[in-house]
Amino acid sequence: MNRTLVANEQPLAKIFSDDYVFSIPGYQRPYSWTEEQARELIDDLYGFMTGAAKDPIDMPPYFLGSIVLIKQDGSPKATVVDGQQRLTTLTLLLSVIRAHVADENAKAGLSKLIYEQGDIILNTGTHYRLTLRERDREFFRDFVQRDGGIHKLVALAKTLPDSQRKLHENACLYMESVAAMGPVERVKLAQFIATRCYLVTVCTPDLDSAYRIFNVLNSRGLDLSATDILKAEIIGKISDAKRDHFTEVWESIEDDLGRDDFGNLFSHIRMIFRKAKPQGTLLKEFREHVTYTSSESFIEHTLRPFAEAYEEITDASYTSKKGAETINGHFYWLNRIEFKDWMPPALVFLSTYRNEPSQVERFFYDLERLVYAMLICRWGVYDRIERFSKLTQAIQAKTDIFALESPLVLTGVEKGKTYQALSGPIYETHSAKALALILLRLDSLLSGGGASYNYDIVTVEHVLPQNPQSGSSWLDWFPDQGERQFWTHRLGNLALLTRKKNSSASNYEFERKKKSYFARGGVSPFVITTQVLDDNQWNADIISRWQEERLGVLEKHFALEARVEPPTRHVAEAVEAPDRALIDIDQLFFCKASGADAMARCTAEGLWVIAGSTGRGEVSNSLRVHAYRDLRSTLLGQGVISEVEDGRIRFERDHLFKRPSSAAVAVMGRAANGWIEWRDAQGVSLHEACNPGSIATGE
Repeated sequence: MNRTLVANEQPLAKIFSDDYVFSIPGYQRPYSWTEEQARELIDDLYGFMTGAAKDPIDMPPYFLGSIVLIKQDGSPKATVVDGQQRLTTLTLLLSVIRAHVADENAKAGLSKLIYEQGDIILNTGTHYRLTLRERDREFFRDFVQRDGGIHKLVALAKTLPDSQRKLHENACLYMESVAAMGPVERVKLAQFIATRCYLVTVCTPDLDSAYRIFNVLNSRGLDLSATDILKAEIIGKISDAKRDHFTEVWESIEDDLGRDDFGNLFSHIRMIFRKAKPQGTLLKEFREHVTYTSSESFIEHTLRPFAEAYEEITDASYTSKKGAETINGHFYWLNRIEFKDWMPPALVFLSTYRNEPSQVERFFYDLERLVYAMLICRWGVYDRIERFSKLTQAIQAKTDIFALESPLVLTGVEKGKTYQALSGPIYETHSAKALALILLRLDSLLSGGGASYNYDIVTVEHVLPQNPQSGSSWLDWFPDQGERQFWTHRLGNLALLTRKKNSSASNYEFERKKKSYFARGGVSPFVITTQVLDDNQWNADIISRWQEERLGVLEKHFALEARVEPPTRHVAEAVEAPDRALIDIDQLFFCKASGADAMARCTAEGLWVIAGSTGRGEVSNSLRVHAYRDLRSTLLGQGVISEVEDGRIRFERDHLFKRPSSAAVAVMGRAANGWIEWRDAQGVSLHEACNPGSIATGE
């Protein structure tokens, strides 16, 4: 009688023997180990071996982990539930060593670990110790398991599917590593792997037990992904007659997208059905919220169309007789956004209206406008998810998504806030990545839309320096400090560079800065920066002119003309407005804007800024005119903060602020909304953390 579970610790010489004939089932994922994981394996094996005894027989055992198999007692046939990555990579490594050893007996011994040679007299064929899933089976046999195949694999130059590409990359890595060893070391490494490296084999007798182990292993954090589990569950429900076909469809999609994007696609599918911020794991929420009538229906009518749409969007590869170039341009700029909350409604719309290019073009123009408005206005994750969930619902309900009340369309107030943010000191209010992207989008519009931006480094630089040196022409052009501070951080004074910023070059005189910093060979790839090069001086009138032109371009592209100006309040009122109640979440928050690098703990008492936090030394004009004007001097007098040599302030001890905004002002030296400025390690604002599920007002 078969036992439910059998576990044995065995050396690889036993694992790769006639006791086991391993096969990878169709529902398993493809080979996915990267060069990093392959390198870690050989480095660990080689390092352990060289640090042990000279003779492999005297070396201590090396444990490689466990593998889980469906295997009947008395039969060598073993279906691999977990462990295919290690078995495949070890086979690859043994094949590479075989290709480098000169001794024929050593070659024969290594080949015996990889396959059992057939016998003409006994009329038996060659059988391989490991058989991969059908899509990779012949590739693995030809290029890895058969003698001489590894050299052909390394020499391959054609484009390969994701799993085969990883085999090729890891083979090249191992060929280089083993080639660097001496002849004796290579044989010794093979002996060590075969005789002193151990795996624990866990055998279960049937498919039902295998599924249970599959799920348990995933929950224990072993080397299985949510999509692997879902594949097993979904395809496992399909009849034997259809299973191979739908396995082929599934794996074709996974190969086309690549493993990482395939996982991302499932996260977006979960959101299409979930329509709310995730509260649990992908696996748990997929099971709870993604509905379908049958496994076949899910693959054909959900997975396949969404995968096609996802690939077209991420690759910017939409094709049609009309408008394709414009549509792919919108895809390009959407893909550059760090947050991907917009993808679920994009997938639903494109998969539904793919054959209506005029509708697709109109939708993605409006979607890009909405997404960039969110970036410009710094919407929180809860706000974005709520809006995109409403948009997904509207698309699925076949309502008029271009109507004024549609969640796709910016309201008059949202347009006003977007224009206000663009008009303000945007360098000071936005992160470096967000600002660079906004300026790149502006630059592309100024160039007529034909520019491409494939630079490793793109940074934003001030033309008028933040801190011009005494006696420089900058101070002649801007003798009034207030006027200089007003223009410094605005769009009209910003340029783009394809290099890292240089603090010393920032203060160059204008002519020198143009020639040695803003241009290479007298030219710049950015229209924004070329505008600077065309001017002979840089004063308030010139900055104002560029500010107006740049705002006009963005206003037109994002259709901000019919906007409702948001109510303006004096900066003092914005900061002094009563803060909402804090709750005791005992969590760390950070403030790293405007030269601050501060850390605080949120409690019911208030916000405790922690000793060692640093802040901006210079105090802005706006801070001097409202009720917090004496805050710095009070903290200095109490010894809470001190001025340090680099012009910054440092907290010498923990200090409690009753209001988050007071804490933000203290470290940033300017008017600030502490509910927005203080963020946790994941970028979630203090408001969002204290009010989960609510919409941050930003005020």
